[in-house]
Amino acid sequence: MPRIKPIDHEDRLSIVEHLDELRSRLIVCALVFAVAFGLCVWQNHLLLEVANNPLPNSVDEPITLGPSEAFTTTMTISAYFAILIALPIILFQIYGFVLPAFTPREKKVALPLLLLIPLLFIAGVVFCYFVVLPGALTFLLNFNADEFQNEVRARDYYSFVAMTEIAMGALFQVPVVILALCKLGITTPEKLRKNRRYAILVIAVIAAALPGVDPVSMLLEMVPLVALYELSILLAAAFGRPSGEASDQVAAVEGS
Repeated sequence: MPRIKPIDHEDRLSIVEHLDELRSRLIVCALVFAVAFGLCVWQNHLLLEVANNPLPNSVDEPITLGPSEAFTTTMTISAYFAILIALPIILFQIYGFVLPAFTPREKKVALPLLLLIPLLFIAGVVFCYFVVLPGALTFLLNFNADEFQNEVRARDYYSFVAMTEIAMGALFQVPVVILALCKLGITTPEKLRKNRRYAILVIAVIAAALPGVDPVSMLLEMVPLVALYELSILLAAAFGRPSGEASDQVAAVEGS
């Protein structure tokens, strides 16, 4: 595997050199995921206990419906956790491949925001695990409980947990996106305040499209997203003003 060399914006690489760099970074990502997956398979009992913790007390353990489902489900949940563990390094490799395409001004905007991405992703996963999942599962498993015999199937439950966690982690990137847009001069805090109603509508649609289809999980998902949007406006007003060339472009557009 060729060594991954740092590349500046001024460097001009051939297509072959770009492909070599991409291949090297993909190999690194694959190796990191393989190590994380092996670790998760080794500790699969602990991971299953962690994943089962949000279930209501009335549910003992998820059930399986076939001779191979316990094995395939264990491998699947191990893969989900491996992705979460390897994600920071995978993101680092993606950013390392993309950043040389940024101009020096754009790089000054991007680098501080990159530090926020893993922190916000972790915050979204933690919030989902301790707030969204327990509330959503309690509502769903007790809805019309007298009319149905609810059993939790392992494969469906773990997929639900993993997809909800990943979706919430991704949606917690709202401040990064808004700060980047403001810093690059694409929007302003004033416009964000003016369009607050439309933003809340979009947040409601996104929350409804997440794996949790019940109103409880939708509301639990909307509250932090609205709070993050309001926080993003405050951060953008304090730190997201465009500077230099971006500021001149914004002034020219607004004056025309």
